[in-house]
Amino acid sequence: MLGLRPTPAEPAGLRGDPRTARGAATSVEDVLDRVLEARLSRAHALDPVFARDVAARLAAFAERGGKRLRTAFAWCGWRAAGGSGDATELLRTGAALELVQACALVHDDVMDGSPLRRGAPAMHRELARFHRDAHMTGSSLTFGTSAAVLAGDLALVWADDLLTEIALGSPHGARLHREWAAMRNEMVAGQYRDIHAQATGSSGVDEALTIATLKSALYTVERPLALGAALTGADEHTAAALRSAGRCVGLAFQLHDDLLGAFGDPALTGKPVGDDLRSRKLTYLLAVAVRLAEADGDEESAAALAPATAPVTPADEQRMRAALERTGARALVESKITDLAADGVRYFARTGADPGVRHEFAALVARASGVAPHRLEATG
Repeated sequence: MLGLRPTPAEPAGLRGDPRTARGAATSVEDVLDRVLEARLSRAHALDPVFARDVAARLAAFAERGGKRLRTAFAWCGWRAAGGSGDATELLRTGAALELVQACALVHDDVMDGSPLRRGAPAMHRELARFHRDAHMTGSSLTFGTSAAVLAGDLALVWADDLLTEIALGSPHGARLHREWAAMRNEMVAGQYRDIHAQATGSSGVDEALTIATLKSALYTVERPLALGAALTGADEHTAAALRSAGRCVGLAFQLHDDLLGAFGDPALTGKPVGDDLRSRKLTYLLAVAVRLAEADGDEESAAALAPATAPVTPADEQRMRAALERTGARALVESKITDLAADGVRYFARTGADPGVRHEFAALVARASGVAPHRLEATG
């Protein structure tokens, strides 16, 4: 694998307690800090301009905010499959997942033209401003977009290098790498299906679910669970239960994210509300609303949700939100999220994980899906 060598274990002194999912999500911050410090050192040795302009911005972005959900789900998979004791490799796998997340967010913001991420300017916006402030020649927009694509690529390079180091030092490295390779391909396929659906003006429910699964559900929950389990060499029964749990919870997460994209509070989400509406991105929420409007003969809602022939105004956005409510799509999606989250908790219980781990998983599912914890504990 590219001639890389396993790296030494991370030193002790983690700020969180990796014996819980929430503690693992906190502890990965320290591991990620050390990984990024090492990568930045190598970047400076390679080229100081690249290190200053791109690598340092990427490192700051990766360290800034984020729920670290993927690390927490990897912990759940690891524990469900019998993982215990030293969590070093689990946390390093979590750090690799957080870097993949950084890649996905930077590239997604470029493709969507989003101005904000995690409460600050998106990477392409920040780099465009850097171009203007430095009085460089050419288009600031082109420079910012191009440099942000490279920053996202760099995040994936760092993630791949870290995961390869872990796999080389693990007796289950081949299995770990297979899960990782599948996840990367799924992410790219999902992103392409997303922009393809926008370009074709699609509103199909099945297509919306396919995009949600490929683009987000798999790499947010199912693959992190599988990667954690792969570190222990999980048996097929456990792996199958985790796959089913991850698919359900991953979809619940994405459908909840779609609701936040239409109705959320930017002060809480750290990103603008309404981007999906303005671009008419194909979400399950939109697809369901279109189907319901057509079935009910609701011409007003159908017109509000149809592909726009002119720039979308704030009034248009409000009409779209009203249509999502009036058709019953919002309520239907909220109900589906609850069902998916509950199914995920039930599937996870089939792993035979101890009650404490099942409780941790249910709490994490509630956090990811927005479903009240008491509605999930009873199912676990």
